[in-house]
Amino acid sequence: MFKKTDAQPPEKLTGIELTEIPKSAVGVKAIKTALNHVTKETGVLKGISLLKKMNQKDGFDCPGCAWPDPDEKRAFLAEYCENGAKAIAEEATKNLVTPLFFSTYSVEKLSKLSDYEIGKKGRITNPVYLPEGANHYKEISWQEAFSIIADELNSLDSPDEAIFYTSGRTSNEAAYLHQLFVRQFGTNNLPDCSNMCHESSGVALTETLGIGKGSVKLDDFNHADLVIVIGQNPGTNHPRMLTALGETKKNGGKIITINPLPEVGLINYIDPQKPLKWFGKGQDLTDLFLQVKINGDVALLKIILKLMKQREEVNPGSVFNHQFIQEKTKGLDRFLEDLDTYTIEYLLPQTGLELSVIEKAVDLIVNNEKIIICWAMGLTQHKNAVDNIRELVNILLLKGSIGKKGAGTCPVRGHSNVQGDRTMGIWEKPKHEFLDALEEEFKFKSPRKHGYDVVNAIEAMYHKKAKVFFGLGGNFISATPDTEYTAKALKNCDLTVHVSTKLNRSHLIHGKKALILPCLGRSEKDFQISGEQFVSVENSMGVVHSSKGHLKPCGEYLLSEVAIVAGLAKITLKKSSVNWVELASNYDLIRDKIEATIPGFENYNTRIREKGGFYLPNNARENNFDNTPTGKANFSINKPSGIKLDENQYLMMTIRTHDQYNTTIYGLNDRYRGVLNERRVIFMNKDDMQKEGLKKLDLVNITSHFKDEVRIVNGFLVIPYDIPKQCTATYFPEANALVPIKSTADLSNTPTSKTIIVTVKKQKKQA
Repeated sequence: MFKKTDAQPPEKLTGIELTEIPKSAVGVKAIKTALNHVTKETGVLKGISLLKKMNQKDGFDCPGCAWPDPDEKRAFLAEYCENGAKAIAEEATKNLVTPLFFSTYSVEKLSKLSDYEIGKKGRITNPVYLPEGANHYKEISWQEAFSIIADELNSLDSPDEAIFYTSGRTSNEAAYLHQLFVRQFGTNNLPDCSNMCHESSGVALTETLGIGKGSVKLDDFNHADLVIVIGQNPGTNHPRMLTALGETKKNGGKIITINPLPEVGLINYIDPQKPLKWFGKGQDLTDLFLQVKINGDVALLKIILKLMKQREEVNPGSVFNHQFIQEKTKGLDRFLEDLDTYTIEYLLPQTGLELSVIEKAVDLIVNNEKIIICWAMGLTQHKNAVDNIRELVNILLLKGSIGKKGAGTCPVRGHSNVQGDRTMGIWEKPKHEFLDALEEEFKFKSPRKHGYDVVNAIEAMYHKKAKVFFGLGGNFISATPDTEYTAKALKNCDLTVHVSTKLNRSHLIHGKKALILPCLGRSEKDFQISGEQFVSVENSMGVVHSSKGHLKPCGEYLLSEVAIVAGLAKITLKKSSVNWVELASNYDLIRDKIEATIPGFENYNTRIREKGGFYLPNNARENNFDNTPTGKANFSINKPSGIKLDENQYLMMTIRTHDQYNTTIYGLNDRYRGVLNERRVIFMNKDDMQKEGLKKLDLVNITSHFKDEVRIVNGFLVIPYDIPKQCTATYFPEANALVPIKSTADLSNTPTSKTIIVTVKKQKKQA
């Protein structure tokens, strides 16, 4: 057990207020909140200019989530959501973190602030350096910064002693150049934020369907008969998805929601793009809500599958799509044999549901073939996370609901270009075909040994097997599990480097030496030697499109991510055949190299200039499963949860507030759950609270239990909530310290942030 340090947010309460949970999401309140954030951070005129350009075909991509934009017509002034507006307000803020700021505030003093307070300090304007033993960052030139990094890298005993982390906000061009630099340096240590979110999806989908991405397009929601949303809260995390679900309902489709918490956005929403409906009752979305216990998903899906099988046996051909199964799939018999080994009586208690409710879900699945299944981290961050997604695929394969309009898989990705990063080669387990293409194009010998993912990287730094950490974007300490363990790992490094737009906690949990390198934001103009540049990104449905900022950079010393990577590579690599300066001078040249080495990017520079961009190839969308080991879509055998709780134990999952995206805290409210001005809370079932002798807003300490290890966070307020018994929920990053570093998903190694075994103990002193 680690002692609490400044790696965790301070244990101070901020004045909680509980309100009635709203009956609808979005609407006038969301519009007003978004505009308030934008005008407060940027001013009125600048704010309107930003919103007008965000997610438009001639504008810049939202730095928030990866939800796709419509292929055709887009809303004139509202092709964004409330949290997208908050994200761009944060990026374009008037507040600046200058060298004077760093000389005024020590690292120790900044560490005492909350993550919200740190983020609100503003944009970083100059590269700064923290020498060994110092407590104040000081201004440094770019050349000096690159030299410090290069010297550290080149003094390592092995390239594998360096970690090169990538965040999902990085552009395709920067990501491609980054992985090229790292592999020419000699390692595949390229962990990224996918390792902590949708890695389980990629593993499951690649095995079963031959592609680690979803198969649907945005337009498919217009044609779906049934959409199943499981383990996801789009009202907060992907609000524009509600419009797509609204189109499903308008066209006669049905929606099943499966989640431990009822989420307002999936119950009813008011479309912000339709002013005439702003003051109406809104549109009902969910037709059937299944409030499953945390990690009861496989058990629930197995019951659904068993009931489907029973109905097929009674009336052959009425449920299963036998033509699709025979022509396109493999493994049905083995899958059905395993399904028969489970009884509904065994599975049902794991779900927390009545069988009659599950029967209603089966009715909808059986009677429809155009089925889309959407999911997010509610499924991907469990020990059996890969099983969760594979079991979803089993349902779709039985129905033949793949590769047809209105049907397929829809993993809803998080950060705006997290999928593009992987396409560009940001992966610790690269395919040999990709490395072969790099070697042929750039005339070097690429490393073949697999590198570290996020969890492996943390362990390597902790055990001093890695000595340099370089982060291209992101807030590593706040995004990762086991906060104190990760902090110790970072502090063991000789050098930590972060490429960032804004100040965050990772800048304060540093190695012996530390650098912060400020980069351009998505909304800012990018001028290089050949003139003004644009970048490209890939959304969660495989559309690659351009993004071009239009604001003047907030500081004269900012560099683009491309320029930073190229500048560092030029100084570090003594024998590189790559002309890094030339590539950074004109991003078309980078796109030429992408076209030469990555399938699907033919005529890249021509197609990326087409408004709206282009779709990458997707074999599952085309019902071609040659990419799998069997050459067919594969049924799979999966296991339900094996977790056994003691009487006083609970399963805890970490969640986001509505004023949050990933680790960025925009405010202190979670209005869709009725919690204002506080983040240190734990949601509990009222019967569990009574059993523990707890009352509303009692102050508690939470202890997580993993094998013989315990981890504790103190000072959380208890809130009675509509959540299944023996289930609890807390916000991250405040509760990340409870997630054990060695508790990871099978096959994907994703941290199990949604299945943490905890006990809750009342503090003697009240809030």
